[in-house]
Amino acid sequence: MDQIQHKFIEVQGLKHHVAEIGSGPNVVVFLHGFPEIWYSWRHQMVAVAEAGFRALAPDFRGYGLSDPPLEPEKASFSDLIEDLAALLDALGIDKVFLVAKDFGAFPAYLFSLLHQERVQGIMTLGIPYHPPNRPVKYNEHLPEGFYISRWQEPGRAEADFGRLDAKTVVRNIYILFSRSEIPIAAENQEIMDIVDPSTPLPPWFTEGDLEEYGSLYRKSGFRTALQVPYRSFKEDLGITDVIVKVPALLVMGEKDYVLKFPGIEEYIRSGKVKEFVPQLEIVFLPEGTHFIQEQLPDEVNQLILSFLKKHI
Repeated sequence: MDQIQHKFIEVQGLKHHVAEIGSGPNVVVFLHGFPEIWYSWRHQMVAVAEAGFRALAPDFRGYGLSDPPLEPEKASFSDLIEDLAALLDALGIDKVFLVAKDFGAFPAYLFSLLHQERVQGIMTLGIPYHPPNRPVKYNEHLPEGFYISRWQEPGRAEADFGRLDAKTVVRNIYILFSRSEIPIAAENQEIMDIVDPSTPLPPWFTEGDLEEYGSLYRKSGFRTALQVPYRSFKEDLGITDVIVKVPALLVMGEKDYVLKFPGIEEYIRSGKVKEFVPQLEIVFLPEGTHFIQEQLPDEVNQLILSFLKKHI
């Protein structure tokens, strides 16, 4: 961890924090999910660097140590895609592998549709590709207390999170998202109230890890993080060719609650997803939950390295 270096790069008027380790012509960019930041890739960054790759992990705008946009409520996936292109330009990098977790899969795949020549391959954890012209509507098939529905409602999550310090919010979400059931609150309950305060952290997530997250969210808050992804899913990027034409790998934990989303497991296991990502490989890890790269770093690192070496 001490070998990982940190820099700030100004693009699109904002200072972006980028963690970096390793060197060489082949570059891997790690894109985090929610409530994650660059730190969620700590195990993977060291592993790929030791294997001879250059690893970069930015904090998205408004996350961690990266500047928030002037108007967080107007942040969008377009911003994240443009930020990524600008960061690569600023670093003089022409082509990369993208490794993305959770909602980070959206900008990763969309970047490949808009800048195919710059992407050697994409690996995603926990979320399969969905074409941007076929938005998923899970909330139509789930109760009102579905966490995404609640967090899409302006002001509700802000009030819910605002009762607690940033560290406790991250703690609660890590506990909720590590379970195999979809987080759904009762009608008279908020999402943060689902977690009993006495519930321990997952065994692979230490108090030191939580403090790292808490310190970064104390700086950034959650305003931008709630806008992107939760309030930006319906964004129209004007993409007409939605077929992903680069090599891809999807890794899912068998105990990831996302598999309980209506239709998602069938979409993956039936191979329907390969209609849109023809070069897709799919791997299931039996004990994996939603934070699979932190829970099972050795297995995930091996899958990443195998994928990278196959497509150099």
